[in-house]
Amino acid sequence: MSVLLSILAVGIALYLILYYNVIRGSRCTSSVTLKGKTAIVTGSNTGIGKATALDLAKRGARVILACRSKQKAEAAVYDIRRESGSNEVVFMHLDLGSLKSVRSFAETFLKTELRLDLLINNAGMLGPGYTEDGFGMVFGVNHLGHFLLTCLLLDRLKECGPSRVVNVSALLHRLGSVDFALLGTHKDLVPGQSTWHNFRAYCHSKLCNVLFTRELANRLEGTSVTTYSLHPGVIHTEFGRNLKLWQRLFLEPISKLFFMDAERGAQTTLYCALQEGIEPLSGRYFSSCALQEVSAKGRDDALARKLWEVSERLSDLS
Repeated sequence: MSVLLSILAVGIALYLILYYNVIRGSRCTSSVTLKGKTAIVTGSNTGIGKATALDLAKRGARVILACRSKQKAEAAVYDIRRESGSNEVVFMHLDLGSLKSVRSFAETFLKTELRLDLLINNAGMLGPGYTEDGFGMVFGVNHLGHFLLTCLLLDRLKECGPSRVVNVSALLHRLGSVDFALLGTHKDLVPGQSTWHNFRAYCHSKLCNVLFTRELANRLEGTSVTTYSLHPGVIHTEFGRNLKLWQRLFLEPISKLFFMDAERGAQTTLYCALQEGIEPLSGRYFSSCALQEVSAKGRDDALARKLWEVSERLSDLS
């Protein structure tokens, strides 16, 4: 019995060390206030997007929850207004799996809102399916929809500078690649819809986020708009809601024990959105509220430029 208790005690001690030194992550310590500023946060009805929107609202920003589900978004608006004490939190419909919806959102926003100071491309998904336009769902939502949205709102961001674009990527971008031939034939970065293909598609899409940020920064050089990509940490959220039931049941207990909660997971996003003095680091990648190096492919300017050009064509921008 004493041996078992000793093993249990050691296990608990190791977990606590891991939790307080790794799992919890760093915090954004910025005291910046955002009175008179406007922010868009995509995918902000749950998870780190909602936590990000709440923090921005507490700082006085007008926050647009850009979400697909009206019911969930309106519930999030209620929660954020109540917790922040701000009524400057509104829902606008955005389905990143539909380029038509992205264009409609941008048109409505530009007609109804005078400012845009922060664009936080937070929404992401992992799972099978295809977008309304026939693209692989993960590629369409995680990259192409955000690419089009950002491009349509760039002029307003420039008008309101200094402003920022923050793209939520992931550490798994290191496992990603971009197969332009496959993208041309399948409208996707993977050739199938299996669980393995879905995982690979996610990795590829996160590399696209890093490359998009890099090329965007190059194109914005000399303007008052800066952009950053980031790894938020491993978060316990509803992110895997599109996975199969057995996969969710397997991951749930693990994520509750070892993953960060949404509030902790939002810290690096907030750092990139708010931290003063990081403007010279536009185009770079952050994790745990600190500058981090990306993979070799993530530093490939030629690859980033080609992805931009292909994305322009796929989204009918060119």
